[in-house]
Amino acid sequence: MTEKIDQIITNIKPLDQEAMEAAFNHINQLTKPQGSLGQLENIAIQLAGITGLRKCIFEKKSVVVMAGDHGVVEEGVSAFPKEVTVQMVFNFLHGGAAINVMAREAGAKVTCVDVGVDADLSKLDGLINKKVMNGTANMVKGPAMTRDQALRTIEVGIEMAEWELTQGTALIATGEMGIGNTTASSAMLAALSNKSVEEVVGRGTGIDDARYINKVNVIKKALQINCPNAEDPIDVLHKVGGLEIGAMAGLILGCAANRIPVVIDGFISTVAALTAVRISPAAKAYLIPSHKSVEPGHQIALQLLDLNPSLHMNMRLGEGTGACLMFSVIDTVQRIMNEMATFEQAGVSTGVVESHD
Repeated sequence: MTEKIDQIITNIKPLDQEAMEAAFNHINQLTKPQGSLGQLENIAIQLAGITGLRKCIFEKKSVVVMAGDHGVVEEGVSAFPKEVTVQMVFNFLHGGAAINVMAREAGAKVTCVDVGVDADLSKLDGLINKKVMNGTANMVKGPAMTRDQALRTIEVGIEMAEWELTQGTALIATGEMGIGNTTASSAMLAALSNKSVEEVVGRGTGIDDARYINKVNVIKKALQINCPNAEDPIDVLHKVGGLEIGAMAGLILGCAANRIPVVIDGFISTVAALTAVRISPAAKAYLIPSHKSVEPGHQIALQLLDLNPSLHMNMRLGEGTGACLMFSVIDTVQRIMNEMATFEQAGVSTGVVESHD
């Protein structure tokens, strides 16, 4: 690890148990049967533990979209050419992508970061330039990146968490863009989970049967050639990973060190989260899962993290879209904690409230 990453890991502390207890007690005084709001109550307690506040208000929210290309695309693993990564970055910056629409609805901003797009985008207004390299190398021919480059992607994510903090951002979601990144995520998950490639690989951008078989074989070949060490998440990242995946892992670590709740999106984001937690197990407490993707590897990654997402929408878009939907759920949790009356305030007897389920 680098000195910066080591320091961040040191700064990740356990959740505030006193604040969690205060939130729990407050919830049980609200005008409802105990436990009747289910997962909403669990989220409220977790948010209290993260922030140290019984009642939280997240006025500024951000979806941080990390963008990077993948050399493995030349093996025909995606239904789209790598040029789509650049085109989608333009789309993000002009507000036309799904994540832009959903972020506007959720009252959040979209921050787009170039970690490794294979093009010179340095003059684009609104794009944050943190380029580590022009896309990863083709992992069937050797490591996707060097170990130093992998570590640098982690640092990029940490820097973005710290930058968002200076902007007053109080709630962050992980987003990504990179044609070929389900291939890299599947390879990483196969290595980190010791599951077979067939168990973790999905259809990604909607590939047909022939391309799916090719994708499986490409990942198998990459794992065989690179032999990533499952006990070393940085080794896995540098051999078969993606620049944007490493940056999201760093973003999660940076959020945890600064007590910022981080909402994770689907398959690719969750593999990044698994990487972050393998680097620092304490970071897991700061993760809020959003939705369950239709990608088969997502369920495996969630199980490894012991996380249960609240939303099941049959989504597989990425960009942070599922995480952005979770912002609205968290807003609802906030309003419950801040606006719902207690039994005493409402003059309601605790003995007459019954569940209507």
